[in-house]
Amino acid sequence: MPRLRLVALLLALAFAGCEAVAGGGGEGERDRPPDRAEVGRVVRVVDGDTIHVQLGGVEEKVRYIGVDTPESVKPGTPVQCFAKRASAYNERLVDGERVRVVRDAEARDRYGRLLAYVYRARDGLFVNAALVRGGYAQPLTIPPNVAHAAEFRRLAAEARRAGRGLWSNCRSS
Repeated sequence: MPRLRLVALLLALAFAGCEAVAGGGGEGERDRPPDRAEVGRVVRVVDGDTIHVQLGGVEEKVRYIGVDTPESVKPGTPVQCFAKRASAYNERLVDGERVRVVRDAEARDRYGRLLAYVYRARDGLFVNAALVRGGYAQPLTIPPNVAHAAEFRRLAAEARRAGRGLWSNCRSS
């Protein structure tokens, strides 16, 4: 009889382990990847693709993942075509707003900036995508942060065909 109990206990433990790995059962929440989203308030817009966000009592410099706007504040670089308009559009979208900051595979770039997809909290607007859709940004795919790369390429192609933003205003685009 003790042997039968031991086998039953081992089977129960093995089944419980499979449930945890599969994420099944009522407590599957603990087995999901850690949440990579935080909510904070934009306290400063640097340019078209970089903002400062107050997150958990810390001000973080956040660089949008997957997009690149023309340079307007990079030291040693002249202001590029459409840069001021991209920066102004980004400011209209997020300045003072509560935003959801979602990370991808890498948390920070080589400059220490938090890398993120940014969503406006009040309406869920995907800011990175809005910049590309409006012709204010081009896709910039840097693996391993590629969760929305195909979407950004599609939006840029649409913006280019429609001649939106930098696509009709800048020669080198």
